Amino acid sequence: MKSVLAEGAAVQRPGLPGWRAWAAVAVGGLLGTELRYAAGLLFPEAAGAVPWTTLVINVVGSFVLAGLTAVWIARPGTAFWLRAGLGPGLLGSFTTFSALVFSIDQQLRGGLHATWLAYLGLSLLLGLGAAAAGWKAGKAIADRGGAAS
Repeated sequence: MKSVLAEGAAVQRPGLPGWRAWAAVAVGGLLGTELRYAAGLLFPEAAGAVPWTTLVINVVGSFVLAGLTAVWIARPGTAFWLRAGLGPGLLGSFTTFSALVFSIDQQLRGGLHATWLAYLGLSLLLGLGAAAAGWKAGKAIADRGGAAS
């Protein structure tokens, strides 16, 4: 029996993603981080105020991720590396739970209880609403795409 390594081929262990998925997540993560940084530069957040930029980023990301997920469920043949690059890579670094927690922590430490409570409530309501709308939009896109095939 010949060794797979001796033949020069990479060993692919079951259940682990291949190099394309890892590379796609890395590239997507870089792009998502840069998009988030650019949004922060274009729309800086004032200390003590509701962090609107972070809120909008997270709401938009929730919409897009839910829409893509609905499309990917309807089209299971979508390459794993592409789903990994766009989902956890691009959108995972564009929308971050840590930014939400950091903002709430800063407001809490500053005694801005009404602000952090409003921000948390808006984040939950708008994020879930955007995800529901994104899911519906993704289903509509998938249904329309299926009818065209």
